[in-house]
Amino acid sequence: MAKPDNRKDNVERLQKMVENTKENIEAAEETMDNEHLTAPEKNAIEDKNERRQESIESFKAEIADEKEDRENGRI
Repeated sequence: MAKPDNRKDNVERLQKMVENTKENIEAAEETMDNEHLTAPEKNAIEDKNERRQESIESFKAEIADEKEDRENGRI
């Protein structure tokens, strides 16, 4: 039997995901300072950080939805 959907901690969980993703972006930017990286490696890091930034925006939208549901008693 499947567990019931427990969304009570979704806002906090999503906020932690935003924090972790920001930390990953910062670490990747520090890695880009490595003079031994090739141009393709740097491009790959830049592309990944762009995707990470898009993820952060999605997380923030989901946080807003979850907060609204919480405020309206749907959670």
